[in-house]
Amino acid sequence: MAKYRIAWLPGDGIGKDVAEAARIVLDRLDVDAEYIHGDIGWEFWRTEGEPLPKRTLDMMKETDCAFFAAITSKGRDVADAELLPELQGKGFVYRSPIVRMRQLLDLYICLRPCKAYPGNPLNYKDLIDLVVFRENTEGMYIGVEFPKVPEEFYAVKGTEKLPRDAAISLRAVTPGGSERIVRAAFEYAQKYGRKRVTAVHKANVLRQTDGVFMEAARKVAAEYPEIAFNNANIDAMGMWLLKDPYNYDVIVTTNLFGDIISDLCAQMVGGLGFGCSGNIGTDYAVFEPTHGSAPKYAGQYKVNPIATILAAKMMLDWLGETDKGAQLEAAVAEVIKEGKVRTYDMGGDSGTLEMAEAIAAKL
Repeated sequence: MAKYRIAWLPGDGIGKDVAEAARIVLDRLDVDAEYIHGDIGWEFWRTEGEPLPKRTLDMMKETDCAFFAAITSKGRDVADAELLPELQGKGFVYRSPIVRMRQLLDLYICLRPCKAYPGNPLNYKDLIDLVVFRENTEGMYIGVEFPKVPEEFYAVKGTEKLPRDAAISLRAVTPGGSERIVRAAFEYAQKYGRKRVTAVHKANVLRQTDGVFMEAARKVAAEYPEIAFNNANIDAMGMWLLKDPYNYDVIVTTNLFGDIISDLCAQMVGGLGFGCSGNIGTDYAVFEPTHGSAPKYAGQYKVNPIATILAAKMMLDWLGETDKGAQLEAAVAEVIKEGKVRTYDMGGDSGTLEMAEAIAAKL
């Protein structure tokens, strides 16, 4: 019997391509794991009206963690005609599977390392190495929205001038949710010898919600006097990161701001082809690259799999296989530094599996 049971969720588009690349390196490392396929993504919404079927969630509950590649996301422009004919007109709404997984499984930490490797032609400056902690279950992504202003909202001061056809999205920030994500950031900093934690917010405008977040941040920071703590408004943070990324070490923030700032940081270390992510809760975690499904490249085995392979490294670390994780990261770093194998985004013509094989050869 395998030591680990891992839910394997390739998803849509290039998800299947990069998941195959990840398996090449995991198999070369001889990870003692059983990989259990799970149905997820756009095709299952189209054919069943549900992009995250209950059978997949049930399967995940019987595994140690999950590895997720990519899915196609749709907004309010999803057409009923895209469903199978027998499902049309029944009111099915597309809901993001990864957002639902984060909420249903209480994966409150979104951990996004942003680390530059020597030899990467896409590096922004020198070797940036920072980490983003994004709150993963509340904020603007709770999914409470109104297509027009509910009548009872007009009893709230300041809303009387809202047009009746204004759409509204609610933002919820709790003291408990804020405290645990900030604590996770400080615990990480303490464990890995990081010197500074920066809380990112917009409390000067979002006084109530970000006020709650910053109150919790200051409370937790006082418990870790050996770690420097500061804070920054989200707009200024975007500017300062581009000006001097070396001034930052661990960044902690709310859901939407974390989504934005982590992509900015990923671009500075090579783009989404290098952006890996862990969605981590108390007892379960889902690891993924941060890029989308890029349907136009599906099946071409063209895209960069390094983000997915680094997500596998994060998974190994979380499982306690830190030696294997270190070996994998060292192999990735060596291939990047050599520069013999590069995918199109890096200015080369190597394919997805060619990159994976080159990394596996270093193991």
